[in-house]
Amino acid sequence: MSREDFVRRVEEGAFLEWAEYGGNLYGTPAAAVEAYLASGRDVILEIELQGARQVKERVNDALLVFIAPPDLGELEQRLRRRNTESQDAIARRMEHAREEMDELARDMVRKSREFHYVIVNDDVEAAGEALRDVIEDIRANDPERWPRA
Repeated sequence: MSREDFVRRVEEGAFLEWAEYGGNLYGTPAAAVEAYLASGRDVILEIELQGARQVKERVNDALLVFIAPPDLGELEQRLRRRNTESQDAIARRMEHAREEMDELARDMVRKSREFHYVIVNDDVEAAGEALRDVIEDIRANDPERWPRA
């Protein structure tokens, strides 16, 4: 959609979350998420910190899981191996990643933490299993958040 249409939809509250990243606008349509949740399905959003905070504002019982790279050097190597982005785009992504990792470090020492779980993605299979374990733990141990259990 055009930038103007996107901005209009933001103003109408059509997005659960939205952000501008690398000069592009991204958003999660609220109606789609609400429909999935109403049908009893799980919803996992792959979003950045700004979007996660917006979701938490709109959905008080949202569970926030921070998926972190093992370190910034490894993240930069992964981005370069993909060979899909310009040097400028990689530099912007790395600056954004540094800011998010700094925020995660601050969050780890707060009494009231923003993130419920942190998973380090040093191996994609292991990180996927860790996320599955988080979901299973919630299903088993948090009936208020997960009444379907």
